[in-house]
Amino acid sequence: MPIGNVTRGTTGYNRLRRVDRWIAALPVLRRTDDPLVADVGYGARPTTTLELRDRLARVRPDVEVTGIEIEPSRVALANAGTRDGVTFRLGGFETPTPGGRLPAVIRAFNVLRQYDESAVVDSWRIMQDRLQPGGALVEGTCNEVGRVAAWVTLDEHAPHTFTVSLRVADLELPSIVAERLPKALIHRNVPGERVHAFLLDLDRAWAVAAPLGTYGPRQRWIATVHGMRDRGWPVLHGGTRWRLGELSVPWSAVAPA
Repeated sequence: MPIGNVTRGTTGYNRLRRVDRWIAALPVLRRTDDPLVADVGYGARPTTTLELRDRLARVRPDVEVTGIEIEPSRVALANAGTRDGVTFRLGGFETPTPGGRLPAVIRAFNVLRQYDESAVVDSWRIMQDRLQPGGALVEGTCNEVGRVAAWVTLDEHAPHTFTVSLRVADLELPSIVAERLPKALIHRNVPGERVHAFLLDLDRAWAVAAPLGTYGPRQRWIATVHGMRDRGWPVLHGGTRWRLGELSVPWSAVAPA
């Protein structure tokens, strides 16, 4: 039996572009001998699964994507319009794939948001157990138009990084991402929790970097990331990712206390 619950299934064109860009850069996608990617809980329409395959094919032309949904009518609808390199299957967190193959990457976006926080770790573990060695599970949430997003990246053993990704062109406060934190963190944005301190410092660094806005919002964001590093946050990566409106830290920096 599929593991999970039927959720609202809302989706939209181009909604997951930020996380797809992250997945396309994952080392495992480029080095694996079996470039299978699973999209768990794609929603009422297969739009974002098809977009995922198109984006990943630019860096890995032989990629295959399997969209997984727990609601049979959604799977039937998706299978009516499938294309090469994409399949759809009925299932849930157990992540059924063609031939029982292990995915290099599993994307589960805007799914656990609709569950209780207590379900997160078990759901992660079920999906982690389906990964190839060295594979990646990317689980998170974004807003309806994909301009505000946050996710956790895990391997088959543990969560490793937390990432915020924002469209900075019209950004007022980066803490707007509090509304879209992954389920493991969204109820932890309270004093005494690491993610709360992270968001407070992020807003402060954004405010201090305001003069750089003269040179454009991207330069202000990059200065904000440097400001976070100056405040002692273990910021990852470099300018290539920061220019995309991203900020990543080790999971341990924001994990629930």
